[in-house]
Amino acid sequence: MYGEDILSGHSRMRKVPVPQVPAERGLVVEDSATGYCGAVVGFERTYDGDFVRLEDSARTTRLFALREAAFLIDGKRVTLVRATASPKATSTRSASGSTKVEGLRARTARASRIWVEGVHDAALVESVWGHDLRVEGVVVEHLEGLDNLGERLAEFEPGPGRRVGVLVDHLVTGSKESKLTASLGPHVLVTGHPYIDVWEAVRPKAVGISAWPKIPRGQDWKTGICRELGWGTPKQGWRHVYSSVSTFRDLEAPLIGAVEQLVDFVTE
Repeated sequence: MYGEDILSGHSRMRKVPVPQVPAERGLVVEDSATGYCGAVVGFERTYDGDFVRLEDSARTTRLFALREAAFLIDGKRVTLVRATASPKATSTRSASGSTKVEGLRARTARASRIWVEGVHDAALVESVWGHDLRVEGVVVEHLEGLDNLGERLAEFEPGPGRRVGVLVDHLVTGSKESKLTASLGPHVLVTGHPYIDVWEAVRPKAVGISAWPKIPRGQDWKTGICRELGWGTPKQGWRHVYSSVSTFRDLEAPLIGAVEQLVDFVTE
């Protein structure tokens, strides 16, 4: 009568299994350590493991580690696990919101091009519009600085069927950028956004902040942003920004409109 009971220990000492719950988008949970309550809006993979992003009623977001028994649902402790995306749900729309083409084979590249200022701009455009660009056969290249635009255009020689669309940061009246991109001819279209850097064209809530900090003139903007937000180096900050963008909804409207204009221009 005592054999198994004695060997297994007292019932109060046994570990009660905690159910695993798929963290599907929109699921409302509470972090048991802090009491923060919010809906699942995304995930982030870091050197410290997998994190879930929760959004509360004030539309602010925070990241929480996907640890065992770390969350509550209706007061009951659960372990959140990453939900397996439904094939149907992931195949209907691309990250830009366009209809996704199944079994896509990228078409032969057009002669026309889209040029962006730097590597970060190119990465964000690829992240959101990559599918659409492969459908259309449009190549995105980075200029390594807008100061190189004139030289690159002279080499490329835009013309009919050989258009260039240029995406520019901080394109506002009177800026250096606006002067460098004036009067480039009918086969070149320049669009842009008003933000100092393409990072700022990512919606604050997507990266888990209420607003982008204001950095005084004369200071390196990315260094200042990382200092104010505790993101470490600009390289570490970029990883945080890039991993926070999964669809066009994570970007500000001026950037979305600027890229859409360029895609239309080079594919006409």
